[in-house]
Amino acid sequence: MRRGRYYLGRVVKINLDQKSLMDAMTNAPIITVGKFDWTITDTEDNRNDEFPYIFGKLSKYAKDGHAKVIDEISRSQVDTDVPNLLEASSSFIYLPECSGIAFLHVWNGIQEDVFPRRFKSVIEAAFDGFMVACDIEPISDYRAFTSRLKRLSHFTEFSATVYPPNPLFGRLWGSLNEYIDSRNASEVAIKEQTSKPKGLKSKIVELMDRIMESPEYEPEEAPAIGDAAILMAADGYGRGKVVGFEKGDEVVIKTSDTQKNFLHEKEPEPQELAVKTKSHFDKVSKERDMKH
Repeated sequence: MRRGRYYLGRVVKINLDQKSLMDAMTNAPIITVGKFDWTITDTEDNRNDEFPYIFGKLSKYAKDGHAKVIDEISRSQVDTDVPNLLEASSSFIYLPECSGIAFLHVWNGIQEDVFPRRFKSVIEAAFDGFMVACDIEPISDYRAFTSRLKRLSHFTEFSATVYPPNPLFGRLWGSLNEYIDSRNASEVAIKEQTSKPKGLKSKIVELMDRIMESPEYEPEEAPAIGDAAILMAADGYGRGKVVGFEKGDEVVIKTSDTQKNFLHEKEPEPQELAVKTKSHFDKVSKERDMKH
């Protein structure tokens, strides 16, 4: 059985509840991007089961497809029209209890940066794009992210756009979560910059290292807002980046650069993929002490 790489993310919903989102997945519209059409096919709706999940395939196809077939009489290859010719499909699992999604990267078809954009367009098209937003934000691997940050001599910029979490939140960025809630904000953008030689003061590496060592880790004081925003983005509730210098060169490190992923069959059995996906999300929640 051939295996592929699945990427973990969180589905961030604005003016969109769980039921409406799952209804859109199981009865998806067709959108056109360039010369291809896109929709969600082969869905399995288990939202009401003891272990709730939605399985589907984001499918890319050509309405006026062409393929080579064999003409047996002339013993030659000939072109023929093939309506709705499948170009690529990416299997995915959605877990409503953590707003989590795992989706298959398909080489030269539906790459890990393409899936979130097309999924967003399909879901939003179900509501005619009216006052509704649906984004997939990557979940970062803390160890991979901090290993990149540790190579920087100093930081010159922290920036992030974050969204209210639903339903899980990270304890380390709880103060920022409370601020967003108190402002009744749908999203918050934070940016810190400096041109001073020593760079920005930050405990982001220490915070990530310490909670990975011990999920019960409690800092003496609440993380600074810039650090909290990067943590929040790394947990899949936004997108963030850190700019700094490595051996004299300016480097940009994004939370999406170290997206968590795992290997599984390209043509999965939905229940098996759902169980494996849940185990990865459970591990993320446990090691980062995320709570409802």
